[in-house]
Amino acid sequence: MSPLTATALIAEDEPLLAEGLRAELAALWPELRIVAMTSHGQAALEAALAQRPEILFLDIRMPGMSGLEAAQALAEDWPEDGRPFPLLVFVTAYDQYALKAFEQAALDYVLKPAQRERLAQTCARLQAALRQRAGSDAGGSAAAAVTQLRQLLAAPGVAQALGLPATAASPLRLLQVSVGNSIVMVPVDEVVYFEAADKYVRVLTAEREYLVRASLRELLPQLDGTRFWQVHRSLVVRAEAIARAERDEAGRLSLALRQRPERLGVSRMYAHLFKGL
Repeated sequence: MSPLTATALIAEDEPLLAEGLRAELAALWPELRIVAMTSHGQAALEAALAQRPEILFLDIRMPGMSGLEAAQALAEDWPEDGRPFPLLVFVTAYDQYALKAFEQAALDYVLKPAQRERLAQTCARLQAALRQRAGSDAGGSAAAAVTQLRQLLAAPGVAQALGLPATAASPLRLLQVSVGNSIVMVPVDEVVYFEAADKYVRVLTAEREYLVRASLRELLPQLDGTRFWQVHRSLVVRAEAIARAERDEAGRLSLALRQRPERLGVSRMYAHLFKGL
């Protein structure tokens, strides 16, 4: 495939903006084939894994899973079969402070509604990146995308600018959990791990399991980040409850727990948390 011929996916929940971006791309880059257009992050994730496009245009704010979360999930789930990870372009409506963070993380962005002059610069950058990939055996890796996304999320003030939940001033100490007709008080110190489960979060202690009607995204900012580590987009573990981290022959990390028999997988996004001294 010629470097100037490529495939792309557009994820945008506003139909007029999605169609406007598609039309501008068609004018600027006729050889670019749009293989899917989706209106929310989960659909973008599923379409990207099925279609394997070379470029993703992701709106940051979409219903359910955001564009940023979809990119993180894709980096976690991208198959290790040698196919290069897609080039990421975020479609945003944010101020220059937030956009500077995208630039520092080497992630391209387009302000919406898309302006042809700025979009032309993005197309030129994408074409240059595709040419570079074509001349390299390495291609683009999911690990490199993970590094970029971590740099973006770590930039000061970016979480607030991107509309992510703010960290609570005082960490949560007690969970009030409905069990039948009772409200059970569960000390957070007794929780071994939290796991996202559809519209609930499973709360696992050494001996019990509870369901909390909340999302992991809502719960995570209320936890002490020094004690509760996110190890996968659906898992948060109390650090003291981890007995050891083990790497298999394929390089995948899993966690053995002190008080539970389960083994928990660690995604690429969070493997950097486990480095021997």
